[in-house]
Amino acid sequence: MSLVSILPELILLGGAVALLPLVLFFPWRLQNLAAHYSLFVLALSGAASVAMLGDPQGSTFFGTYSVDDSAVWGKLIILAVTMLTVALSYQWFDRDKRRGEYYVLLLMAALGGIILAGMTDLMELVLGVLLTSATGYVLTAYHRASARSGEAAIKYYLLGALTNGFMVYGVVLLFALAGTTVLGTMRADLSTADPFALIVAVALIAMGLAFKLGAVPAHAWMPDVADGAPAPVAAFLTAAPKIGALIALSRLVAVFPESQVGWRPLVAVLAAATMTVGNLAALRQEDVRRLLGWSSVSQSGYALMAVVALGRSDLAVPSLLFFLLAYALGNMAAFGVVTELRGLADRSRYAGLSRTRPWLAFVLLIAFLSFIGIPPLAGFAGKLALFGAVIQSGYTWLAVVAIINTALSIAYYARVIAPVYFSAPEPGLAATLGIWARVGAVVPGFLLILFGIVAEPLFHSFFSAQLLPW
Repeated sequence: MSLVSILPELILLGGAVALLPLVLFFPWRLQNLAAHYSLFVLALSGAASVAMLGDPQGSTFFGTYSVDDSAVWGKLIILAVTMLTVALSYQWFDRDKRRGEYYVLLLMAALGGIILAGMTDLMELVLGVLLTSATGYVLTAYHRASARSGEAAIKYYLLGALTNGFMVYGVVLLFALAGTTVLGTMRADLSTADPFALIVAVALIAMGLAFKLGAVPAHAWMPDVADGAPAPVAAFLTAAPKIGALIALSRLVAVFPESQVGWRPLVAVLAAATMTVGNLAALRQEDVRRLLGWSSVSQSGYALMAVVALGRSDLAVPSLLFFLLAYALGNMAAFGVVTELRGLADRSRYAGLSRTRPWLAFVLLIAFLSFIGIPPLAGFAGKLALFGAVIQSGYTWLAVVAIINTALSIAYYARVIAPVYFSAPEPGLAATLGIWARVGAVVPGFLLILFGIVAEPLFHSFFSAQLLPW
């Protein structure tokens, strides 16, 4: 056991706990200091995470928590998403007298995602899911006077309560079958477990993780949260928990004996269904925020392709990490534009944006092109690696489905981008929010271009990442 190995988590936890009493007693005019403080805590946690890269791949606390490079990269991506969320939130919550408490919740939500990324014990899986869920419900409903925010929060809560309950039952059943909650010692015990009971346990746990991913069949919350939650919260909740959940799912499936549980074809079917449902639903959206929510559902389907390839392709883990990085940046860039335009959702109001707000129009274009997978953006390298991994694993049909879905997605992204560049500006375009939100939108847009150009060395740095304890 080593406290140094969980220093990034301790910094986040200590920072959130220390901030809470401060914001409870700070006068209203000083509440914005919580945003600066949060950025400092996140940067400190990120520095501690960077220092762990390249260390021997291992686990700590008797094998219950991983400190491998997959966990570290997951932490860094989640921390980057959270820092961008703080930038988007600074002026969005400027007049909210409770804005200091918001940053406490944000830090705790980030901690939940990080715990998921490093979990190698079923108890940590439950802790990470519940921590991200409980904070997510409150963050979604943070605008208490907004009916849309309240509706999104109650839908999010009801679906989360149902699926998280399923997951806990699955964890209990899996513990009964294996006699342990530690993944590293579970595989041998499960090889002689009752096949029917094992399938039920896997299905129940998969339901809970599908909720965190926004994947079929627990995906319905994502467009509602994207539309009804405060825009910075929508950006965070559609990205950060998904990163941790995908890494957790990747660790979890490796302990299931394929001879008894056909998890690989199951995940492949879920991937195909998720990307198809997300893209088809996005086609008819007139609300840009709901469109981004359905787009996020489809991106979960693409990411699941990497899980299908685990154990059969050396590209599986690097492609997963690179795609998560590209998706997170694209999602933050797109929601950053929405936030800078004060939550503007009506697609028709984006007409002529390239003439009135050329930089915002360009960032939105970059984000959408990265989602599609157009070179030389980061999304292209991520999708290309995913296709290569899934083909190597023998699931060529899934790559074909993903290519068809990618072509389909061009239609709804074009429905937003075409008026942005080829229509006259709408009168009375909403005012922009401010410099902090502008930075929160432009920085991830710039990184999408940079990481697309330097994709090869960045991708090779992910090859050292392992999914312990295997």
